Amino acid sequence: MAAFISPTLLTPQPARCNEPLVKASRLAYLLWERADLDKVEPFLNDFGLIAVEKSESDMFLRAYEEAPFCYWIKKGSKARFIGWALEVQTEQDLLRLSRQFQDCPIENHPGPCGGKMIKLTDPAGFELHVVWSMSSYPVLPTHQPISHNTAYTQNRVNATQRSEIRSEVIRLGHVVLEVANYQEVSAWYTQNFGFIPSDVQVLPDGSPAVAFLRLNKGDTPADHHTLALAQGFMSCYSHSAFEVIDADAVGMGQRLLRERGYKHAWGMGRHILGSQIFDYWNDPWGFKHEHYSDGDCFTADQPTGIHVVTKEAMSQWGQPMPGSFTKPKMTPSAIAALFKNLSSVPDLTFKKLVTLAKLFG
Repeated sequence: MAAFISPTLLTPQPARCNEPLVKASRLAYLLWERADLDKVEPFLNDFGLIAVEKSESDMFLRAYEEAPFCYWIKKGSKARFIGWALEVQTEQDLLRLSRQFQDCPIENHPGPCGGKMIKLTDPAGFELHVVWSMSSYPVLPTHQPISHNTAYTQNRVNATQRSEIRSEVIRLGHVVLEVANYQEVSAWYTQNFGFIPSDVQVLPDGSPAVAFLRLNKGDTPADHHTLALAQGFMSCYSHSAFEVIDADAVGMGQRLLRERGYKHAWGMGRHILGSQIFDYWNDPWGFKHEHYSDGDCFTADQPTGIHVVTKEAMSQWGQPMPGSFTKPKMTPSAIAALFKNLSSVPDLTFKKLVTLAKLFG
C-alpha cells in the first residue's frame, strides 16, 4: 500500500485545481470487509444489486448498467468500510499516478473485469483503488421510466401504471465520508484527481464543513457530486448512494425493503443541494445505503455554490432528517480518535464540534 504524499495547500480548501495530476472519469466501486459473506448478500439483492462472482474470500456485485461490478466485499474479521475506487481514462494516467506516489506498483485487477489498478491510501486512511481498462458487461433490462400525466399534459391515455414491486439499482452514484483533516483530504482529491467543488456548506463563522465534489468532465455533464466530504472528528463512512430509474423506483424500493424487515434510516424526500429524491436504509450492520433519482448534473464551468449549513437545508420536502442520522457511535476507539485528533489536526476544534452537534442534534 502506497504511503500518502502530502500536497501543498496553496489555497484554503476545498478549491478547484486548474492542473490536477489526472482527471478521474468514474466512481467504479466500493470496497468492504465482512466476516460472513452469506449474511450480507440478501440485503444487497433486495436493495437491487446482483452477485456476479463469489468465492470463500470475495464477493463482487453489479448494478444494472454495463459496469462489471460496483460492490466488492472481502471476507475479514469484522464489518467495516475499507475504501472505494476511481477509474481513469488512459494508461498514462495510471502511470502518472504510479510515479507520483512512491512504492505504488501497477498490478492486474483481481476482480471479474480484467484491467489494471494501483492501490493508494488517502490522507484520511481510506483505501483508494485507481483502475483502468476494466471490461464491460451487457446492460440488464429494467423498468422503463414512468410516463407521467400532469395537470396540463396527458402523456398516458387508456393505460395504467402497474409496475412490479422490485428494486433495481442502475449504478453506483456517490460516496460520502466524514474526515477529521478536512482541508488536507479535500486538497488531495482536487489536486490529484481533478474533483471540482459543486457546493460547499459553511458554519456560521465561515469555515467549510461539507463539500460536494464532482468529476471534471469538461463540457460533458457530471453528477452534482461523486464524493462528498464532511467535517467530523475521525475518518468514517457516512453513506453511499445508488441511482434508480425514477422517483417511483425509489418508492418501490422503500416498500420492498420495508416488507423485508430492514431498518429505515431517512426518507423519502428531495435534497436541496443535488436535488435528488432520496431514501436511506441501513444494512444489517448499520451502514447507510441510499436509493436516489433525479439528481443535478453540472458541466465543468459551473461555479461553486456557498451555503450556510443547517439541518433544515438537508431537504426541500419529506421527513426531517433524524438526529440519529449523523450521530456517531461513541465506541472506545472513537473516543480515542476524538482526543487524538483534537490535539493534532488543525481543522478540528472543540468549538467546531460543539457547533456541528447543535446544528444536527
